[in-house]
Amino acid sequence: MVTQLLADASNYNTKETIAMTLKELEQDLLALSSSEKVQAIQLLAQSLGNTWQGIQKTSGVCGGDARVTNTRIPVWVLVEARRIGYSDADLLRSYPTLCATDLANAWAYAQAYPDEIELTIQRNQVA
Repeated sequence: MVTQLLADASNYNTKETIAMTLKELEQDLLALSSSEKVQAIQLLAQSLGNTWQGIQKTSGVCGGDARVTNTRIPVWVLVEARRIGYSDADLLRSYPTLCATDLANAWAYAQAYPDEIELTIQRNQVA
């Protein structure tokens, strides 16, 4: 829901439309739960700096794909595991160096960049 609200707001071009949309968005944001508000703030802050807390890309590491910071665990691998039925608890057991915050960061990144994640999954299925 948070990602959709922010994506909807970014699709408008004129200042008038943005002002009207922001008023509508304000109501929706105020209706979010506390945890959803934290997620919204995190997404906005990260979009301003084009950096993602807990996620990094490094040329030559994991093919340059987005990965959990200081690991070789790509976001696309976590997304694909989730798609085939792994729960967060399963992933935390499978990757003991990860914590719940790492998964939350990965899910937020995947929601913000679904096309990038999907292309990376497709590229790696062929490989």
